[in-house]
Amino acid sequence: MIPAAFDYTVPGSLDEAIDALRDGGEDAKLLAGGHSLVPLMKLRLAAPTLLVDLRRVPGLHGIERQNGSWRIGAMTRHAELQDRHDDLGVVAHAAAGIADQQVRNRGTIGGSLAHGDSASDLPTILLTLEGTVTAMGPDGAREIAAADLFQDYLTTSLDPLEIITEVRMPAMDGWGHGYQKFTRRAEDWAMVGVAAVVRKNDDGTVAEARIGLTNMGSTPLRATAAEEALVGQPLTAEAIAAAAGHAADGTNPPADRNASEDYKRHLACVLTGRALREAAGLA
Repeated sequence: MIPAAFDYTVPGSLDEAIDALRDGGEDAKLLAGGHSLVPLMKLRLAAPTLLVDLRRVPGLHGIERQNGSWRIGAMTRHAELQDRHDDLGVVAHAAAGIADQQVRNRGTIGGSLAHGDSASDLPTILLTLEGTVTAMGPDGAREIAAADLFQDYLTTSLDPLEIITEVRMPAMDGWGHGYQKFTRRAEDWAMVGVAAVVRKNDDGTVAEARIGLTNMGSTPLRATAAEEALVGQPLTAEAIAAAAGHAADGTNPPADRNASEDYKRHLACVLTGRALREAAGLA
């Protein structure tokens, strides 16, 4: 449980951090909260020769509303997100269920998204809300949509010299939301998680539904069949149950020591029903 030897630097600006990554070569890694990278280092599953700690880089913290969306600095900690439950909706809801309070006090949203673990909560939230990240590299800044960010297990479209600086999520005013996940122990990764946001028409039928799935593939997924089944329907228990039955359509969840593929598909349908009932105010 002791990591291999490595060098360590704490740059004071974003430019210095990018330069340190370039000088460190392919084995240099960014350190944000450290709750994804450091355990891998202790298990010798990751062996970076240089850690570039972002804690002193200015401009990477904070939560503010801008033009109907939320701007969240990449180094904003999960605990800060969970405390904004009146504002951030499903983002705060999901953040409050990440591991335990000690992890939430250190882990960051940017670190979670850059790590790209499909069993993590916040990648699913970003995909469900159709949010974006801004990444800064040697060639400047670029905005990456959630649908383009996650490419495979622990693989994102970030360039090795790019650093996530901020995350943008729509405010989702007028939408109901729910997030449900099933774990063996409270602080474990989700066997399966489901995020649901729903917007209603004036007549009470569903105008739009978005459903995201955690740990149902090598990346976070959208349950498009369930979304389509719900649109135009009244938000009744019967309509929700019918739509939730399609949540696992087309998925290929990874089997593990906690659950088989079939069990995860079953969980996805059950949790989708719960998340949708929560979003509809029926829970």
